[in-house]
Parts: sequence; C-alpha cells; structure tokens
Amino acid sequence: MKRIEKVVLNPELKKRNRQLMWRQIRNDKLLYLMLFPVILWYLIFCYLPMGGLSLAFKTFRYDTGIWFSPWNGIGHFKEMFSDDLFWRALKNTLVFAGGKLLFLFPIPIILATILNELRSNKLRRIYQTILTFPHFITWVVLSGILISFFSSNGVVNGILSIFNMPAITPLSTVQYFRPFIWLSFLWKELGWDTIIYLAAFAGIDPGLYEAASIDGANRFQKMIHISWPGIRGTVCIMLILAAGSLMTSGASFDQVFNLYSQPVYEVADTIDTYVYRASFGMGMNLGYTTAISFLKSVINIILIVIANKIVTKMGEPGLY
Repeated sequence: MKRIEKVVLNPELKKRNRQLMWRQIRNDKLLYLMLFPVILWYLIFCYLPMGGLSLAFKTFRYDTGIWFSPWNGIGHFKEMFSDDLFWRALKNTLVFAGGKLLFLFPIPIILATILNELRSNKLRRIYQTILTFPHFITWVVLSGILISFFSSNGVVNGILSIFNMPAITPLSTVQYFRPFIWLSFLWKELGWDTIIYLAAFAGIDPGLYEAASIDGANRFQKMIHISWPGIRGTVCIMLILAAGSLMTSGASFDQVFNLYSQPVYEVADTIDTYVYRASFGMGMNLGYTTAISFLKSVINIILIVIANKIVTKMGEPGLY
C-alpha cells in the first residue's frame, strides 16, 4: 500500500491564508452582502423545515407540537407500505415521470438543433419567442384555459358538434388523461428547455465549423461531429437533474392538481396530490404524509446518484 503522508501547514502560513481570505471578503463586501438574502432564504425555507422530517417517526399531537410529540418508530412506514392508495400514487408518479423523461426529454434537444441550423437569426428569435411564451403562464391560469377548451361543454367540443363529430373529454377520461398531461407539459416547457441547449450551441467555437467547411463537411456532418459533441455535456447534466427530480417535477403537482378530478384518480393521483389530500382531507395524519414525502426525497437522492454514476462512466463530467 502507498503511504499517505499528511501535509502539515506552517502555523504562520495558516494565519497568512486567513488574513488573505478576510481581506478578500472585505474588498468584495458588497458582493457578499448581495448574496446574504439568498443564503437567508435557503436557511429559512430549505434547511430549517428539515427539522419537520422527524414527524415521519412520530405520532403528531397538536397539543405538544412537533418536538414533543411521541415517537412511534417506523409505524408510519409500515402503514404506508400496506396502503393501496400509496402504491397507486407511486405507480402514477413513476408513469408520469418516466413518460416525460423517455419521450419528452429528447424533444427540446431536437428542436434546439433545428433552430440552431436556421440561417436567419430573426426567424430563429421569432420561433424562440413563440415557443417560450407558455412557460411564463402559471399552471393555475393555464389549467383554466385548458379546462375551458377541453371540458365536455368547452370550445373544442363545441366545434366538433358543428361537424357532427363525437365529443372528447381528455380531462375526465382515464385512457386520455396521461397523454393530455404529457402533451400540455411539453407545450408549456418546450421553449424554455430549448433555451438551455441553444445557449450550449452558442458556446461552440465557430472556428470548428469553418475548419469543417474547408475539409468539405456538409451541414449534417457538422451537426453530428461538432454540434452534438459540443452540447453533450449539457445534455448529461440536464439528464442527471431530470432523473433526480423524477418524483417531484416529473409529475408536477401544480399541473396535475389543477387538471385532475375524481373520475381519473386511478391514473392521475400522484404522490404529491395524494399527500395533499391525505394531509387536508383524509384525517390530517401529518406524520404519515411526512413519511411519504421523506421516502420520496430518498428515492430522488438515489436516482440522482445512479444517473450521475452512469454519466461519469460514459466519460462525461457529472455533478460531482
């Protein structure tokens, strides 16, 4: 075995390094001051609430609060794994997330590649603006628009009735609800995801394209041998982030909650919507719903570690 020697810094050198660090902080104090509200926000809304995770192992009592509620070990987890509604919600979450990852994740990459190949910058900006606009509409507003269009007495069915065609109700039909969720998500987020890949394309050295043109490469060859390798690292990072948020953003609570209804609970009820209903409409068992959210976070961590490992094995830089 190789002997690992511990490097011991001279005390004077340590003191000098600390002085340099504080001097740099004083010189850039305005930048650190601008960073302070962000750090404070994360501490208050992201780190302090982590103490509430202890509810997953407690029986919550309103008279004693979170910290003094009695412990019940893994009782909530045993209840969760024997709950058919939980398994249904987990299945629906994985189906929604898997569909978005497998079928919708590549589409922004393809669209960004097409837009990058357009010769007219003005036309590219027009397309990009049109495609990006839906991202800035909240799901609450957008859901109201979709319901007005696709409800049983909505605009779409009104047009179909003019031509004596059968009505369609994707929001209340089991077999159509999931595709409707995927397509509406694609329409809303397609342009925003495309921006990321267009920015990656912009970072490719134009000299590579010029050299390829001199060598006689056509546009397709440039796309395969220059454009794709130039954005592959960005695609891998986005894939890791998408895999790490499968249980959350993969089945967006805002989208599903504002569009689903009781007739489609069988295929629409995700973990987030189930936790919401169990917390505020099915007995207020906060310890049980915290256990479900805790498990969801653990699954997200496992997925992001696996995705990062796969990406690094392929020779691409991961998140860590």
